[in-house]
Amino acid sequence: MKKIDGGVTAAKGFLAAGGAAGIKKEGKKDMALVYCEVPCVAAGTFTTNVVKAAPVKWDQEIVYHHPNAQAIVCNSGIANACTGAKGYGYCRETAKTAAEALGIPEDSVLVASTGVIGQQLPMDRIANGVKMLSKELSSGREAALVAARAIMTTDTEPKEVAVEAEIGGKTVTIGGMCKGSGMIHPNMCTMLSFVTTDVCITKELLQEALSEVVPDTYNMISVDGDTSTNDTVLLLASGLAGNPKITEKNEDYRTFVDALFEVNKAQAMHIAGDGEGATALFEVTICGAENKAQAVTLAKSVVTSSLTKAAIFGHDANWGRILCAMGYSGASFDPDKVDLYFESAGGKIQIIADGVAVNYSEEEATRILSEPKVTAVADIHMGEESATAWGCDLTYEYVKINADYRS
Repeated sequence: MKKIDGGVTAAKGFLAAGGAAGIKKEGKKDMALVYCEVPCVAAGTFTTNVVKAAPVKWDQEIVYHHPNAQAIVCNSGIANACTGAKGYGYCRETAKTAAEALGIPEDSVLVASTGVIGQQLPMDRIANGVKMLSKELSSGREAALVAARAIMTTDTEPKEVAVEAEIGGKTVTIGGMCKGSGMIHPNMCTMLSFVTTDVCITKELLQEALSEVVPDTYNMISVDGDTSTNDTVLLLASGLAGNPKITEKNEDYRTFVDALFEVNKAQAMHIAGDGEGATALFEVTICGAENKAQAVTLAKSVVTSSLTKAAIFGHDANWGRILCAMGYSGASFDPDKVDLYFESAGGKIQIIADGVAVNYSEEEATRILSEPKVTAVADIHMGEESATAWGCDLTYEYVKINADYRS
């Protein structure tokens, strides 16, 4: 497997376009279209919030109850959440417009929205945007980048990734784009992720593969503790790579899952590192755990601790906040056996041993914590399991962004 330069158009058969439909102010790009030249099998995972946006409900119907999908229409600026029957009807209208423009079935069009909750979509602009983008579809690298920019809200940069792997003697490509910066919390986030691949695989195993990698990628990130109404991960497979069709969990399946994991891990880390107002990606690894669930619980508790996140912003080795967050996580462990380390590109330093501070240099710790990616590693000495979670520091800028996000 190797990483390549690419995004949502990297895999065979996929085209994309992005542009300004007038949903946002000042002519900013606010709509994207992803299309495949052939019908795809599709998989998806969605928000766990009881309040689900209309596009989530629409996509769940398509992914779970229809054999194929062939296009994704995404708008940014308005979430189409808490919009009632009218909002769901607008999903149908969007799909119908795309189906007519692309010459495909209405029930093969997926839709997604991100932005302000409670507003209705301006359907005249959405319809015009779909028609415009359908004429601009391209398989080129630039088209993928423009599409990735068009789905951004408070993101500071587009988020793309692509990898190649050999399966059944054929080169298989997985690419994708995502957005996410705020309202990010484990169990996914205000996060939209669109992943495309040319692997030939059954719909059932595609869903199993996605469901296998999400718990250790998107479900292990947090920016602010808020779980969104719109979280959606969509995975489309065109089958154009020409590999022998994956119909069972054999070596080819494992290779695909490993590559899919790397794609989604990269995207999850990108989202966490681009958290609203963030200056650093904060990674937390719990090792020496008795079981996976224990490690996951502890890692999530630390990465979501506001006090710990504030300390990371201040480059302060305030280890007591980490131990405290582990203590209220609900997971059982012996605090008198915990070893804690901080590490980054600037080096590695041990902060506590057996639950007590060691004689470390505050200056060296500050230097290590001043890097754009910082990792806290806690060894609890109970077993062989581990888990890693990703978040970001908590800054003054986060409050500024969210104090007037709607206005």
